[in-house]
Amino acid sequence: QDEQSTIELFRANSPAVVFITTTELNHNAFSFNETELNRGTGSGFVWDKQGHIVTNDHVIAKADQAQVTLADQSVWEASIVGRAPGKDLAVLKIMAPAEKLKPILLGESNNLVVGQKVFAIGNPFGLDYTLTTGVISALGREIRTNERTGTVNASRTIDGVIQTDAAINPGNSGGPLLNLAGEAVGINTAIFSRSEERRV
Repeated sequence: QDEQSTIELFRANSPAVVFITTTELNHNAFSFNETELNRGTGSGFVWDKQGHIVTNDHVIAKADQAQVTLADQSVWEASIVGRAPGKDLAVLKIMAPAEKLKPILLGESNNLVVGQKVFAIGNPFGLDYTLTTGVISALGREIRTNERTGTVNASRTIDGVIQTDAAINPGNSGGPLLNLAGEAVGINTAIFSRSEERRV
């Protein structure tokens, strides 16, 4: 029964998870040509039927353009409509029709307890989804993340972090962390190791 519940949770929620690709425009001062440089990829999830997509701020940092791939493999140009770098959160907007959008169910994060079972879903490659499971290991953590801006390293502290032992794979940044009811209670942001704390 527990296994079947996990299967159903994944089937119900994976269509809300999206794949995000970003590019940076490189301006050549001599030829006046403009080239596109791939900046990176990540995950995100559909917030509402109006086309708002939630992801990590570091997924779209320094990006000039962003594209969102939905579960049906349709690709949509995205505009950045909100950023909260201090929480590593960003909001994109796509002009997809409402029938193509399956918003995530939203839960509460202020009543979480250590030991509670959680699930992390990501779409790291735009072709398939990943699901990992674990428990909440700690609450109210503070992490320091490093973001490279040109040649300057800026240190950022994020507080109120949920720590989980659910494996978070590279490319899963911006994907939802779900409770047993299939409700989003967090967003996957960083991996911690003994040697470093790194973005995914």
